[in-house]
Amino acid sequence: MALTPDYDSDPERFRLAGRVTRKYLIGARSLHDHIASKLLDAGVSRVLDIGCGEGALSAALPALAPLGLAGVDASATLLRAHPGPRVQADAGRLPFRDEAFDAAVAVNMLYHLDDPRPALREARRVLAPGGLLLASAICRNDSPELAPVWRPEPTTFDAEEAPDLVCEVFGEVEVERWDAPLITLPDRAAVRDYLIARHVPRAEAAEAAGHVRAPLPVTKRGCLVLARR
Repeated sequence: MALTPDYDSDPERFRLAGRVTRKYLIGARSLHDHIASKLLDAGVSRVLDIGCGEGALSAALPALAPLGLAGVDASATLLRAHPGPRVQADAGRLPFRDEAFDAAVAVNMLYHLDDPRPALREARRVLAPGGLLLASAICRNDSPELAPVWRPEPTTFDAEEAPDLVCEVFGEVEVERWDAPLITLPDRAAVRDYLIARHVPRAEAAEAAGHVRAPLPVTKRGCLVLARR
């Protein structure tokens, strides 16, 4: 099932997710920083950030912002904080001409869609020949240390099937997977915030955190799918 977005009704949950990652990430750069590095290595100059939120990719990629990076998101609330060119639109109906971009990025957003394929087809349409797609997804068994109190619900774009879905549209993919303890939650308040950031209702998150021993290293599992038009 699609993960229902709450960015307009509860933007603070989205912001909390970013703060938790930045504060407790250990020994690794953020996913946005990793993607920014790949874009720079690819030498692209026109990038579309699909599901751009408040501009995390723009912050990680100042060399292209604001002129070379455009953002698109369905949330008017989040877009108000985005620093660069941005437009409110549906990922399945991108308001851009064919072959307008050298790269398209979708960071942990395709699971919000009932069917990610139309958005993938749109991403391919707006890419120039040879253009690069980077789409990330989270595993169904992410954060296994929290399994006694919480498990992520399956979505329409989990890391388990994301490569096949992208391959249906692009024909060939490269997959980078991660499976390592990347975050350490130092206390129960951090565990609570981590759970809230993952759509657990606040009262339930607080109760669940009370059953967890901290500090708690958390294993992050997911993948980054890369494809060329």
